[in-house]
Amino acid sequence: MTPYHLVFDQILARVDPEVAHRLGFAALRAAEPVLRHRSVGSAQLTAMGLTFPGPLGLAAGFDKNAEGIDTFAALGFSFVEVGTVTGEPQPGNPRPRLFRLPADRAIVNRMGFNNHGAEAVARRLAARRARPHRDVVVGVNIGRTKVVPDEHAVADYEKSTRLLAPHADYLVVNVSSPNTPGLRDLQAVDLLGPLLGAVRRQADAVRDTHLPLLVKIAPDLADKDVLAVADLALELRLDGIVATNTTIGRDGLRSSPEEVARAGTGGLSGPPLRARALEVLRLLRDRVGPGPTLVAVGGIDSREAAQERLDAGATLLQAYTALVYEGALWPSRVQRELAR
Repeated sequence: MTPYHLVFDQILARVDPEVAHRLGFAALRAAEPVLRHRSVGSAQLTAMGLTFPGPLGLAAGFDKNAEGIDTFAALGFSFVEVGTVTGEPQPGNPRPRLFRLPADRAIVNRMGFNNHGAEAVARRLAARRARPHRDVVVGVNIGRTKVVPDEHAVADYEKSTRLLAPHADYLVVNVSSPNTPGLRDLQAVDLLGPLLGAVRRQADAVRDTHLPLLVKIAPDLADKDVLAVADLALELRLDGIVATNTTIGRDGLRSSPEEVARAGTGGLSGPPLRARALEVLRLLRDRVGPGPTLVAVGGIDSREAAQERLDAGATLLQAYTALVYEGALWPSRVQRELAR
């Protein structure tokens, strides 16, 4: 057991998860000016017209407001996806809303897209670009404001796109979080097609160059619906798909039923998601062929899990929960192991 695991199991695991996240994030940001950039090896690759020094990036959800991009680059991530950002600022769901299931090395969250809103995040991204910063690919993940009615959902995404597209290296449309009522309904292709088309047009209107556009889907989609999204991505010439978001399923957990019940509803992330996320990835790659970028996320916590996704057709990888359970040295270690 590493020193980090000892500290986590004995101390951090006893602290409220959201408080621990906030304190840990603050500590990393404070240390960023003196952090030596951790090498990611030599597995450089090109995807969506962008160059990545390695395949592993930070998934959306950790840095919701674009406050720690350079910190995560220093830890060894090749790219950082900020957000999810909504058109309007919102506090998210009532606390407690973040829970650990240590026996499964998993997390349950029902954060509810708590973020400062598109205008504030756009200002922060613009300010970062105007000062010296680390060279890292920055994606922006956008979602729907909770209080926006269904008939204005597209306009809400358009607002976020208009504000954030000028500052992003790529853009992800999130229609798959289980924590915003009605959001997953937008994965139905008859609703998803017009939404993605509107985002694409808005991005083109505010950019001089092509902005890669991806959609993030849930692992809980039926296989036929996964394939329908794949077909839509090809039809609309999307640059890629992020597979997958968290799951509402609770099958096969090692945690006791009492622990699972205490965590309650929300999206489950970590190793329990691995098998289904891998299945969805394989379905997508078989359907879309070798061209579109597939970003694999969900249960990647080791070199073996990462390599399994690459072998199954992933172009890029993302992690979140592993950073919590494995510590700040984990991303650079996995990158180096993959490069070898």
